[in-house]
Amino acid sequence: MTPSAHSRQLLAAYDSATRLPLPSAGDAGFDLVRAYQVADAIRTRRIERGERQVGYKIGFTNRTIWARYGVFGPIWGPVWDSTLQVLGSTRAEVSLAPLVQPRLEPEIAFGFAKSPHAGMSEAELAGCIDWVAHSLEIVHTHFDDWQFQAADTVADFALHGRLLVGPRIPLARFAAPGPELAAVRVELLRDGEIIDTGHGANVLGGPLTALRLWVDAMLAQPHGWPINAGHVVTTGTITDAAPMLPGQEWSTQLSDSRIAGMALRTFA
Repeated sequence: MTPSAHSRQLLAAYDSATRLPLPSAGDAGFDLVRAYQVADAIRTRRIERGERQVGYKIGFTNRTIWARYGVFGPIWGPVWDSTLQVLGSTRAEVSLAPLVQPRLEPEIAFGFAKSPHAGMSEAELAGCIDWVAHSLEIVHTHFDDWQFQAADTVADFALHGRLLVGPRIPLARFAAPGPELAAVRVELLRDGEIIDTGHGANVLGGPLTALRLWVDAMLAQPHGWPINAGHVVTTGTITDAAPMLPGQEWSTQLSDSRIAGMALRTFA
């Protein structure tokens, strides 16, 4: 199938919340290069139908779970005005009906004040960032049982479903944002019970480091997606991704008092 045909098929599955065979099934040549061509075709179609890109998600930055999913390096994809919710509080509700096999990921997100360029140091990159926030990304996949190759996940919207961004904090409140965010401990709770914990360092050494590595990798790609002022970028899950069902109460607790935990109720 061509990238255009793949994009039509995947968007139809997205819109109807249905499952698909893996693009890589029976096609050994479906690699990351072709997958990003599909992702670019999807991005074009979403813009043509009126959606507005508002940032990016970076996936598979947590090295502690690479072997579990069989993916051993970061991926990325666009975040849209239809999938992003910037919260005015620490509480939210979300319907799982449009999502397929959803899982929850506690993350750290950044808001860009100006466009970065490749080759920046972390200090230089921090100068491009307006704010930092705790975020909850709901990831999902249109492929059975969360079994896939890395290229499949890129084509499958980089697994992005929804992004909920909590209270935003000026990055200037962190004297040393790289090590301070790497040291943050996150507890993920379901119905009041801790189900997993993690540290910011799980994410390629820390959220700011993950962001720097992504900027360099993204800007080296031929598809030429821009990173603009105002874009929100979430840097990957600090714990494992946790399966979700309607009627659950999810929450997070963070060790850094500057970054508020969040609470999320799910419904059908």
